[in-house]
Amino acid sequence: VQLQASGGGSVQPGDSLRLSCEASGRTISRYGMAWFRQASGQERELVSATSYSGLTTFYAASVRGRFVISKDNAKNTLYLQMDSLKLEDTAVYYCAAPRVPTVSGAYFTRSSDYYYWGQGTLVTVSS
Repeated sequence: VQLQASGGGSVQPGDSLRLSCEASGRTISRYGMAWFRQASGQERELVSATSYSGLTTFYAASVRGRFVISKDNAKNTLYLQMDSLKLEDTAVYYCAAPRVPTVSGAYFTRSSDYYYWGQGTLVTVSS
């Protein structure tokens, strides 16, 4: 699976961005997937994860209520809608998929459980 992340940019606090992660080489319809982020000098952290159907989701406390993860299996694409962006959301955002399909309703929360990674897309929030 190849993952291509896009949609990052430079915005002001309170703005919105929509990240996309297009998969190729294999259908992701049976893969729970996730978005991670890594700020400068910090460890990579889980932002959000979804089951393969999109019915079960996880959000880090710092983004809950502002970010929405979704998955369009027909387009083989994962999304992250980010609203009310804050300065502390500045980071490189990575999409990720595990090596094998996940069971219904499941997703992984550890970066070590993910095998395929997008190249990262930079989100900069500044005033």
